[in-house]
Parts: sequence; C-alpha cells; structure tokens
Amino acid sequence: MRAASLVALAGAALVTASQRIAQVYYQPITAAEATPLPLADVTFDPFSPSTASVSSYEAPDLLTAFEEHPAGEEQLVRIGLWDPKRGAWISSVGVASAATFTEKGISPHITLHVDEAGRVLGAGARGVGIDAGQTRDFGPQAVITVARDGKGVEVGKPVVLGVDGRKKVEEPPKSLLQKYWWVIGLVVFLVIGSGDK
Repeated sequence: MRAASLVALAGAALVTASQRIAQVYYQPITAAEATPLPLADVTFDPFSPSTASVSSYEAPDLLTAFEEHPAGEEQLVRIGLWDPKRGAWISSVGVASAATFTEKGISPHITLHVDEAGRVLGAGARGVGIDAGQTRDFGPQAVITVARDGKGVEVGKPVVLGVDGRKKVEEPPKSLLQKYWWVIGLVVFLVIGSGDK
C-alpha cells in the first residue's frame, strides 16, 4: 500500500514539475503609451503543448484606452510577457487588433512560442470566429508552439573550376562503340585486304 501511494505521489510531482505558468500582458498602442496590464495566465507543459489552458483571463478594457484614438485608424494592442519590476518586456511581443478582444463572435487565441526547454520566447493573440453549432467553449484558448531545430544544410559535390575560372563541364561517359570505333575499321580493313592471292 505504501509503495503504491509513493509511486502515485512521485508521478504527481513529475506532472506538476513540468507545468509552467506564463503571465501575458497587453498594452494599447496609442499616442500616450500606457503601462502594460495583465491579460491572461497560461498554464502549459512544453512536453505536451496540446494540454495548454488559460487559467485566468481578464478581458481588456479597450474602450477607455482608445477614447482619444482617431476613429478611422486601426486600434492595435501589443501582447507579450512583461516584467513589472524592471518595467520591460521579457519576450518578443506580438501585435493584435483590438477587435480580437472586443468583437462579438470572436474568441481570442493566445499563442505562446516556447523553446525546447520551456522558456517563453514570444507571445501573440489572434481572433478566431466562433461556430456555435460546433463548440460550446467560447472562452479564450491557449496555443503553444514549440521551436524545434530546422533541417540542416545538405552539402553536394564540390564545384571544380577550370584554368579560366569557369565551372568545368563534365563530359558524359562514352559508350563502347564511341571508345572502340577504330577497332571495327581495322577489322574491316583486314578482312577486305587479306583476300586470296
């Protein structure tokens, strides 16, 4: 009984050890730069990106942020990870339309780009249209993209240059007839020339 409970406890510790929480902030891009405000806490596991979820979400109050914004211009929001102590962004930031968070029928999908070790490299958001007939989960969703090493360079044969500095053109290999055509001529000459005397 004790062994089973120890194994279960160790398994639970391993599962929670890989869970991480990223605090995503937003900042309206206006003439008067506002301080970034909390948008969402995203819980994710870099080894199982499909299990990511939004653990807390505060719908941004963008109507007051864009009160002085000209009516015809696009209303944009900067999204990323912010360090309030240093007063600086600690990840690359993404830019999203304010309609991602304010329009009806659109669900915000918060995207985190993480490396293989689980460190957040950047954040962003996009609005996804809600199909009421297909799903019942209208809230914000979390999407985790794990950066992986790309395909390496494939090196071909080395380029051989001629004396004039141009690429040498390789001649195709000669066939048997092209190599030994003179033997046929010699045999014909011997057969014709060695008649009976």
